[in-house]
Amino acid sequence: MEVNFGGIAGDIGVGGLVGFITGYALKKFIKLVLALIGAYVLSLFWLQQKGVITINTNALFNLTESAATQTLSLADKVMSILPGGGAFVVGFYLGFHKG
Repeated sequence: MEVNFGGIAGDIGVGGLVGFITGYALKKFIKLVLALIGAYVLSLFWLQQKGVITINTNALFNLTESAATQTLSLADKVMSILPGGGAFVVGFYLGFHKG
């Protein structure tokens, strides 16, 4: 029985590279989305301070908690669907850390 180390190394390399690119892009995307959400929430609180609108802060915080829970649940599902491979996971970690 022969083992094709070239094919295995290629699969590991591709998995690691795809993981790195995915992690890097995801972190940049998350930073952008969080900045936009933060600007939106700050604008809402500024408008409330000026008396233009009234905000039910309890409902707002419950909504953000629900959104965060759903996002984490989605992330768990995506990671379970992805074709396993430690190289992808390591590449993803490195890309997310670098981004």
